Amino acid sequence: MASSLKQLVQGKALLFIIILGLGGSFQVGCHLTLISSPSPFIRRFINSSWTLRYGEAPGEETLTLIWGAVVTSYAIGGLIGAVSVGFVINHVGRKKAMIWNNALNIVALAIMMISKVVNSFEMIMLSRFLFGLTSGLCGNIHVIYLGESAPKKIRGTVTVTVGTFLGIGKLTGQMAGLSEILGREEFWNILLCVPAFFSFIHIITLPFFPDAPRYLLLEKGELEECKKALQSLWGPGDYKLEIEEMQVEMDALKGQRNKSVLELLRDSHVRWQCLSLVTVYTAIQFCGISAISVYAFSIFEEAGIPMDKIRYVTLGIGASEILTSFMCSLVIDRVGRRVLLWAGFAIMAAIMLLLTVTVQLKDYDFWIPYSTVGLVFLFVIFYGGGPAAVNTPLSYEMFVQSDRSAAFTLMAVLVWGGFIVFSFVFPFLEGALMSFSFLIFSCVGLAASIYIFFLLPETKGKTPLEIADDFRKIRVCGSPPEDKYLETQL
Repeated sequence: MASSLKQLVQGKALLFIIILGLGGSFQVGCHLTLISSPSPFIRRFINSSWTLRYGEAPGEETLTLIWGAVVTSYAIGGLIGAVSVGFVINHVGRKKAMIWNNALNIVALAIMMISKVVNSFEMIMLSRFLFGLTSGLCGNIHVIYLGESAPKKIRGTVTVTVGTFLGIGKLTGQMAGLSEILGREEFWNILLCVPAFFSFIHIITLPFFPDAPRYLLLEKGELEECKKALQSLWGPGDYKLEIEEMQVEMDALKGQRNKSVLELLRDSHVRWQCLSLVTVYTAIQFCGISAISVYAFSIFEEAGIPMDKIRYVTLGIGASEILTSFMCSLVIDRVGRRVLLWAGFAIMAAIMLLLTVTVQLKDYDFWIPYSTVGLVFLFVIFYGGGPAAVNTPLSYEMFVQSDRSAAFTLMAVLVWGGFIVFSFVFPFLEGALMSFSFLIFSCVGLAASIYIFFLLPETKGKTPLEIADDFRKIRVCGSPPEDKYLETQL
């Protein structure tokens, strides 16, 4: 751990991680939590704008429809941004993609600020759509850029910071939404632009950092620029081992162009990688973390926590996720990815089962609501220190360079598609099953844990080619061996 920290401060790496985080997953996390606090103010603005324009107040259905469009425009933008990741990074590179993406954030900021002045709820929708578009792009470019810049031995430590900044973004959004800060009616448009203010810092500072070393060598063939980038980020050294590993992969990939998503899905040599990606990300979407967010307020209320204090308790949940993500970054390159994933999902499944019981028995005894609060905190802790943190390095490591952009496009579609599906489905599940819906999430977590324990190979300290070979060796029900990966595919 000491050597990892030492390497982070030898060059520009630590500052690079912070700047990239502020323009990357921090933006996504912040937008996820910002919208809930100003929602009544925005609905009133929509109502007054409609009345001013048409001379009468909108009906309740119309108001709900417009508000729904404001909320979903972010998710639609995110999905479009997600499917565009491969195209964008393959054409402009990682560094330029991040800079232009954050520049678009500032355009969205300007539109949001003007919307209140001109009384246009349509401009709110447009701004939210653009914020979603940039979130869909930056969340994935962040992972690829960081992963392609990190030395193999501390790759896990470095890429876990994506989850850490996601958590910091969520907490920032919650804090900014407090009435003591920006959670007041006169500030709702400023509140929705909080992440974009950090984009200014990103745009000003990122040009002073190099592009991703792996991208420079494997895709642009610039050996000297790759060496300079490594030395700039990680301090003086020849980085002979890292460069040799890249050159081995470059030789293996010679003549291979970057795949599309359809080509990736059709390729039998990466079927286990694709199945693992789908399994992990589907499980993350439906493990119950979103349900916990929905139920948290009522759970704390039942436990007797004063109404004006509940929002501060929810801040504690956000802080717990950040802390466990940070702790995960310290141990992930020692214990590996598999154990943090399968154990995390298994414990979360058990907690969901217990929550089903405690929520149903909340009136049975005075201590049960308090145990429910404790279970909520435990769930968030194991989520933040397990699946939420580990999925980032894992998804990067499972694919070679020519497959990676398509894999991240697929991953982003799973994340944003799952977000949209859950938003529509969960209200019906909650209405029909109430807390018994937790049992569904428990089953999802258990299934993911079993899959990971028995089938997912460890990726810690291995090159993408070594990991690809481990996936090729997976046998289920006596399945016949495939042709050698390097010979047939690379």
